[in-house]
Amino acid sequence: MEFPKSFPPQHQNVQPGIEKNMNPKPIYDENYMELGNVLKDKVAIITGGDSGIGRAVAIAYAKQGADIVIVYFNEDSDAEETKNLVDGIGRKCTLMVGDISDVNFCNTVIENTIKEYGKIDILVNNAAVQYQCMDIKAISDEQFDKTFKTNVYGSFYITRAAMKYLKAGASIINTTSVVAFKGNDLLIDYSMTKGAIVAFTRSLSLALAKGKTGIRVNAVAPGPIWTPLIPASFDEQKVASHGSDTPMGRAGQPVECAGAYVFLASEAASYITGQTIHINGGEIING
Repeated sequence: MEFPKSFPPQHQNVQPGIEKNMNPKPIYDENYMELGNVLKDKVAIITGGDSGIGRAVAIAYAKQGADIVIVYFNEDSDAEETKNLVDGIGRKCTLMVGDISDVNFCNTVIENTIKEYGKIDILVNNAAVQYQCMDIKAISDEQFDKTFKTNVYGSFYITRAAMKYLKAGASIINTTSVVAFKGNDLLIDYSMTKGAIVAFTRSLSLALAKGKTGIRVNAVAPGPIWTPLIPASFDEQKVASHGSDTPMGRAGQPVECAGAYVFLASEAASYITGQTIHINGGEIING
């Protein structure tokens, strides 16, 4: 399939963005991801599962037999559309709306999932915000707190709460970013959070492996992907050229990330923990 190499100038004034307002819409599903049973009867929690990469992962997991809990902030229309897509595949989907920077909400997500499904097999920490800033002096305390509390605290809170119920064979997958490894002059605080998530992935994976828990922890580091976060973060001209500086010359689509999340959650990755898969259009990354 041919994927877009540029985008019409556009901007959204909300974070983390609304998928239904994007032009063109992100590509979240393709026929090459056929129905299967790689994740048969697994229960997966996906933060930020309403749109973007999270939506693509939700659909891919459902196609492989998993039931889905989508945790999202306030993007009701996107979340309902994703739920309808998962329902159409024939898997169960539950929506949970709230702010993952709130520890009480994260605890509630886990407890409600256990009440409804009885178990948790996969946790995908994917939700994030980012704000473009030209000068570190312009990063307010409020923005810095919001970025860290959503991207880092949220991942920590929900993972800590889930550990009460995760058993051997479970998989935690964290969404980090190419900027954790190469930096980004316009996303200083966001890049910091994604570096923290890499360290979290590596440290928790070691602790759980040495503790003989049988729980694996890995990460996916997307490069420039066409998600609602992009028009919600950058000005119109930056959006129009999004991803054009990659070796492949274009932004990636959410569907191009989904397979890595399926693989890491599956038994095919049973000897992989503490690692990061880079999906970035050809950037060569050290680290």
